[in-house]
Amino acid sequence: MALPAVLQHLSLPVIGSPLFIASCPSLVIEQCKAGIVGSFPALNARPAEMLGQWLDQIQQALAEHKAAQPDAVIGPIAVNQIVHQSNDRLAHDVEVCVQHRIPIIISSLRAPPKEMLDAIHSYGGIVLHDVISIRHAQKALEAGVDGLILVAAGAGGHAGGLSPFALVGEVRKFFDGPIALSGSIASGDAVLAAQSMGADFAYIGSRWLATQEANTSEGYRQAIVESSAADVVYTNLFTGVHGNYLKKSIVNAGLDPDNLPEADKTAMNFSTSAGAKAWRDIWGAGQGVGLMDDVPTVAEVVARLRREYEAARARVMATAYPR
Repeated sequence: MALPAVLQHLSLPVIGSPLFIASCPSLVIEQCKAGIVGSFPALNARPAEMLGQWLDQIQQALAEHKAAQPDAVIGPIAVNQIVHQSNDRLAHDVEVCVQHRIPIIISSLRAPPKEMLDAIHSYGGIVLHDVISIRHAQKALEAGVDGLILVAAGAGGHAGGLSPFALVGEVRKFFDGPIALSGSIASGDAVLAAQSMGADFAYIGSRWLATQEANTSEGYRQAIVESSAADVVYTNLFTGVHGNYLKKSIVNAGLDPDNLPEADKTAMNFSTSAGAKAWRDIWGAGQGVGLMDDVPTVAEVVARLRREYEAARARVMATAYPR
């Protein structure tokens, strides 16, 4: 199946994943200017009236960039919508995105309802839904989404426990549409590996947390630079959904990262008994943090990923077994 037109002409097969709090207009603008998909959660724009202002700001900046550099490859904007009964902004936020004709909507937690899909499809927009299991993938496709984001083991924030090889391989048995893969992807080599196993795109999150444009604290950035995979803890304590978090932030909250209790799996809970809040105080990050040792600009990250990606392709071609 051919990829949707909006995803066909990127500078690199990368989608920047929406990061709670950290993704902001400056980050999205630079991701799109670098030629990849730039995204943010609708809920980052607070109050709700700010969502339209953010989209106006992003679209204007990209239009000005295109006017100044007509030949530039500009990536599309994506907005993440949380499809959950606790999100009382969903209808409003979808309507704002439809008004702005946002080309890509990323839906999370539950498959989007028909009326939401119809509204987005009415102007040619597409919906990519993130999943952590085969069952979730099948339910999303039955609902009518256009593509899947497979969140495998090692991804930052809410993440699954399946190997990317297993997850991509099983989904490809019944779906030949657009797939993005998430899980410890922090280099151009990993982007190529994602494609090699059957995904169309790499879905990269944690790398953007330690960039100059991200809305992250200096402490958060430094913790990412100093951490390795061994410093990432997988727990459902902080939101009720399993995810990966930096050990240092858990310690800072007065908790023992090696002895965390289980949370109520039936409820989303964004604070702990210690008063620390997920994402603001408890820092999400994937197991790929060990590959991040600086705080560059988004443009520098994408340029580095592109160089690594091309070098990896050349290396694979040079070492391929003869037929």
